[in-house]
Amino acid sequence: MSSAHIKKMFPGAVTSQGFYSYYQYMIEQSANHIFVIKGGPGVGKSSFMKKIGQAMLEQGYDLEYHCCSSDNGSIDGIVIPQLNVALLDGTAPHVVDPKNPGAVDEIINLGDYWNEEMLKQSREEIKNCNLKVSSYFQRAYFALKEAKIALDEWKYYISSYQNWNQINQLTLKIEREIFKITPKNGGNQRHLFAWAHTPQGKTEFIDTLVKGTETLYTLIGQPGTGKSTFLARIAERAITFGLDVEYYHNTLNPEQLDLIILPDLRIALVINAEPYAYSPNYSGTIITLDFEQSLNSDQFMKECGEEIADCRIRVNQHIARALGHSKKAKATHDLLETYYVPAMNFLGIEVKYKSVLERILAYQDETAIAVHKGSSKLQDLT
Repeated sequence: MSSAHIKKMFPGAVTSQGFYSYYQYMIEQSANHIFVIKGGPGVGKSSFMKKIGQAMLEQGYDLEYHCCSSDNGSIDGIVIPQLNVALLDGTAPHVVDPKNPGAVDEIINLGDYWNEEMLKQSREEIKNCNLKVSSYFQRAYFALKEAKIALDEWKYYISSYQNWNQINQLTLKIEREIFKITPKNGGNQRHLFAWAHTPQGKTEFIDTLVKGTETLYTLIGQPGTGKSTFLARIAERAITFGLDVEYYHNTLNPEQLDLIILPDLRIALVINAEPYAYSPNYSGTIITLDFEQSLNSDQFMKECGEEIADCRIRVNQHIARALGHSKKAKATHDLLETYYVPAMNFLGIEVKYKSVLERILAYQDETAIAVHKGSSKLQDLT
């Protein structure tokens, strides 16, 4: 049985700012090959990528599954880090334009395998479904804007009672614990989402992301106690040491952070607090940082307790509204797929799948040759 590991994350998310994309960070610019898959709903893009992924897992390769925020049973892309190869969904809202067409990027158009005349017979139904899907997502964006307003109000009340000097001292203490290394030349930065508002609810796969790290700092405390700012400061210090940093942004407000991973140090730091509470299933060392220890709790409960309780209710209500609209969008999208599926030549797609898999496996041989050459050069030097 293969011991290969799958990491799951979201390259885009339904946020208070609309659909927010970090697609450009799915794979680095020095990729060996990027397959950009085009085609309408129900043409088999996600299934195509999943079959490639399953085949590579059976070969023993670790994978990244970049999950779809509109349906956490679907994927927007897979990355095979060891081969530096990716397959990406290139359709709206996550449009991907080839940066090095022919040399690196290649478009696979599954629209070549549909019966256009059959689809034209359902033209009006398809157009109406697309309009409804867009409308439901717009409603979700409005609901999340309301949730953010309520959360910002909650943060406003709490931050007034925080002892920021103690938070600064905590930040310095953790920096000293973490960065016991000699600085090196610049690392890489990567930006994605760990959470998403999906039709199935608030969804995360953080356990898959932190697997392989040895220490997990969990940050607890109400909104407004300084947790996201703390993560940003730790990440900034890591950059000054020339370390790689993986940023996972907040799915309500992408300007803030939920999680950072420092792969070079095998350390991760994650927020475990409402409205996105995460309970880790983690085999390494967990260190909890309580940001409410420096909070004047008695005073804020006396002066702002009712307002904060109201904010909490409104945040959860509006997020629930957004999730409801996302669920309706998916149901309509599923209906849309029923017009495409009967019009598809899936046997032709199967032939295409086999040819793409063969080409990806060819990179396996090229990578092995490159590693062998590198080893030979090293032996010559010694």
